[in-house]
Amino acid sequence: MSTITITAADINKLRQMTGAGMMDCRKALTETNGDFEEAIDWLRKKGAKVAALRGDREAKEGVVIAQTTADNKTGIAVCISSETDFVSKNADFVAFAQSIADAAIQHNVKSADELNNVAIDGAKIADLVNDKLASIGEKIGISKFERLDAPYVASYIHGAYRIGVLVGLSKEAADAGKDVAMQIAAMNPVAVDPDSVSADIIAREKAIVTEQIKNDPKMAGKPDAMIDKIADGKLNAFFKENTLTAQAFVKDNGKTVGDYLTSVDSGLKVIDFKRVALG
Repeated sequence: MSTITITAADINKLRQMTGAGMMDCRKALTETNGDFEEAIDWLRKKGAKVAALRGDREAKEGVVIAQTTADNKTGIAVCISSETDFVSKNADFVAFAQSIADAAIQHNVKSADELNNVAIDGAKIADLVNDKLASIGEKIGISKFERLDAPYVASYIHGAYRIGVLVGLSKEAADAGKDVAMQIAAMNPVAVDPDSVSADIIAREKAIVTEQIKNDPKMAGKPDAMIDKIADGKLNAFFKENTLTAQAFVKDNGKTVGDYLTSVDSGLKVIDFKRVALG
């Protein structure tokens, strides 16, 4: 296998991504030949406390807008990225991001590429972005775009435009929609429920917890069947902590989000959600 040089900048980047120690980060990158995602898994398999397990690291700064159509049947969440918070906190830049989100709603946009070709006052958004880039001297752009369609969609913006959430519900429930959106913003679930977790995530988590168990000196020599059973138990704990309806409800830890939805309306369910966040 060819090797690459692990630089101090690489080590620092992994530290910022995970919160792990410098030497652990160096070792992880060396063992994985500089692959950051594999390095994160390596750290977790070795039992290191990893702060950031997934996503939300693409856009360093910027503005996230989440909003719905007037009938709450469709929602969009869009991130207009910038290089510094000096730009993203500027009222004019926030207004610029809002105008792009408004255009996405007005033109029923379904993708970032489509949004770039939408016109505002006769000018394509892609051209307006380039003009803004030239005027402020920073690289900006539409870095993330999500759309959600459902019988009822609620939207929520958290933390001075740093996180935008869309929640698709089975029926109208404005207050519950906001509560669940706040939950998603705070707890960043990977899926609605255990059944909707992707096969890739399940395989990845199973491999990680299995390796953790094998690295435990107390498990030395234990049969594979026992290790597999313990791994399944740890995987169930992962589902409880990382799937929306199984999570403890942030407003009342005595019940799950699923329990809360049932208390509002026995037929109320979350169909899907989208979460867009700055890194």
